[in-house]
Amino acid sequence: MLRHLGLSPRKALGQNFLVDRNIVAKILDAAQLAPEDTVLEIGPGLGVLTWELARRARSVVAVELDAGLVRWLRALFAGQPNVRLVHGDALTVDLAGLLAAHPPGPGGSAKVLANLPYYITSPLLMRLLEEGLPISLAVVMVQKEVARRLLARPGTKDYGALSVAVQLRTHAEIVAPVPPGVFFPPPEVESAVVRLTLRPLPEEVEDAAFFSAVVRAAFAQRRKTLRNALQSGAGLWDKDAVPAALAEAGIDGGRRGETLSVAEFVRLSAALRRFRIEPEKSNDR
Repeated sequence: MLRHLGLSPRKALGQNFLVDRNIVAKILDAAQLAPEDTVLEIGPGLGVLTWELARRARSVVAVELDAGLVRWLRALFAGQPNVRLVHGDALTVDLAGLLAAHPPGPGGSAKVLANLPYYITSPLLMRLLEEGLPISLAVVMVQKEVARRLLARPGTKDYGALSVAVQLRTHAEIVAPVPPGVFFPPPEVESAVVRLTLRPLPEEVEDAAFFSAVVRAAFAQRRKTLRNALQSGAGLWDKDAVPAALAEAGIDGGRRGETLSVAEFVRLSAALRRFRIEPEKSNDR
């Protein structure tokens, strides 16, 4: 089909097209689709998965960056009124607006399916989680290395800010390993299908952006103790109050950030908020 269209996989876009129906079936099973669901598909490629989604969901909104693929997809789905094709970058397009324009039906929910190139995996996942999009579930194809990071436990080398963000907001699970041979062209690494089931933020996280800033500060300088990392942090809290905040959260400041569990980050963020520097005060300094 690519030859017929005069197209070829673009390495700069991380294009590896899924060509195995068994993996398509596993993705569909993981998505737990209902007839009234809306699906936001990121990176539909040649439309192999999109075609099956259109048969099962109320609406499919597919966001594709490659102009040549968009032309093909528009021709392929010209007779499918429940498929909306968007030529754009998933990192910048108005995802909330697209979902608002194509809401799920009664009893349905909005879900995300994506085959993610490595270079946009982390920023796109963070966007999906931090923008408060009205989605109930996401099924993403990622490199196996990234899948390990999403599920990593505290104190391991794979544990980082992305791990905390995902585990705070979702229940993450690996659905299936994916070998290189199911793609064209085959990538040099193994992949995995991961299901992220969204859940509400804990009540203690009153400001998600502030929580994220605390986590980033804790991981920014991994060799520093947590106390020192926070004292040289984002300028959002009084650095002289860090010892008091750590004591209030019941956390030893001599530990390193990567040893804290998600629950400990929640307690730490809540404690640091008491010493938050308001924008006006921050600008005066």
